[in-house]
Amino acid sequence: MELTLAPNQTPGLVCAHTHIYSALARGMPAPPGVPANFMGILELVWWRLDRALDADILYHSARLAALDALESGATALIDHHESPNFIEGSLSIIADAFAEVGVAVNTTYGVTDRHGPEGAAAGLAENDRFLSEGGKGMVGLHAAFTCEPDTIAAAAELANKHGVGVHVHVAEGDVDTWDDLEDLTADNWLLIHGVHLPDDHGLLGTMVHNPRSNMNNSVGYADPARFSNPVALGTDGIGSDMLDEFRLAFVKGRELDVTTTPDTAWGWLEAGWDLFPEAKNDRVTWNYELMDPWRLAYSTNVHPTQVEIGGEIVFANGAATKVDGAEIRAKAAEAAQRLFAKLEEMK
Repeated sequence: MELTLAPNQTPGLVCAHTHIYSALARGMPAPPGVPANFMGILELVWWRLDRALDADILYHSARLAALDALESGATALIDHHESPNFIEGSLSIIADAFAEVGVAVNTTYGVTDRHGPEGAAAGLAENDRFLSEGGKGMVGLHAAFTCEPDTIAAAAELANKHGVGVHVHVAEGDVDTWDDLEDLTADNWLLIHGVHLPDDHGLLGTMVHNPRSNMNNSVGYADPARFSNPVALGTDGIGSDMLDEFRLAFVKGRELDVTTTPDTAWGWLEAGWDLFPEAKNDRVTWNYELMDPWRLAYSTNVHPTQVEIGGEIVFANGAATKVDGAEIRAKAAEAAQRLFAKLEEMK
């Protein structure tokens, strides 16, 4: 049944692509060298961070990510996870942590051959275990350029077995390839970034646009309006403030084409409800009226005053109701210090 919404209300917002494990990255020590390009960013920052994750750090990172989402009016996140030194059971830790806070999550392990065939097999096994046990997820691939063709084919086969799509980074940087995906994609796949895809790429699935991340990594502008694929919005792990991501997506599009209107980027935001329909039954009350894209494109300091998920009020009067937000932040700060110490040891 469709919710009746007041002018200052929306359904719960959906982040269509994030990396929950990055929630503790804020304040992390500087990398051992200054990355000069996209591969350098991966190798010196993110591929060091994911190797430092353990069960405890991941748990506190996930709880913090769920709390941040709640405070931003996002009630459902689609997560792409990697922790190569702690794979088995990692997806359940994320799901359980989100359940504590009351936020919905679709999570998947990003399979890759960067850690050899054993690592790829372990990633596939974790996806299979989580989905077989009833977890809400997909089958993940890091990116085609880090996977052997046989690994990509195995991920697609596993996704078909479970009746889900594949969640994969595609053409984020100019080192990436997508040829091995061409005959495998389906409408239920999530294609993340697509910056360097040609207009007529032929891949099936929803393209997830992450404008802030693309700018931060200096990989270029995806210009997702050029694709025939459905387009949704994600943050690539830089929080879960989807109204902020909507504004950035709008002005980035307008930078390229001054005739771009807020309706385009708002449509990408709305596409999240096609991917995570449960969120459309959630209700977020905001401190702003009207919740209209033409107003929101130029309005700041818009935040929730109440969030209702599955009929339960999980955020009210500036605080989460199911958990102690201060305790989550304090424990996350402690976990972050352990994470940072491990990163320092890697130098």
